[in-house]
Amino acid sequence: MASQNIEAIRRSYAGFRDRDIEGILSGMHPDVEWVHPEGMAAYGLGGTKLGHAGIKEFLAHVPTVLGGMKLAPQEFIEQGDRVVVFGTREVTSRRGTTVTLDFVHSWTMRDGRATRMEDIFDTVAFHQLIES
Repeated sequence: MASQNIEAIRRSYAGFRDRDIEGILSGMHPDVEWVHPEGMAAYGLGGTKLGHAGIKEFLAHVPTVLGGMKLAPQEFIEQGDRVVVFGTREVTSRRGTTVTLDFVHSWTMRDGRATRMEDIFDTVAFHQLIES
């Protein structure tokens, strides 16, 4: 059986799969930090978003930049209050080009809820897709 932390993160990924914002947020503290590479700032997708409201605002902006995205978390590694997830995401540009890109998500947990999620990925490949 998976730990409380991994189960909370899996609920968030299920929310992504189901396009259920409340499901995404269910495993996150109200004051969560949602961190994406600064290299994505040109598209409004970089930097740190704070709290549930910041995540909702970020997720509402994504469709203005991308045609779609599906996350496929594959491996969960837990050490103390940290869970690292390795996976892939199938990303579609607004023009219809689809590619599969690797990601690493670093989750910091407290009392079974995320206080920080950092998305680590190849921003150059992501820029190329957005511009394709």
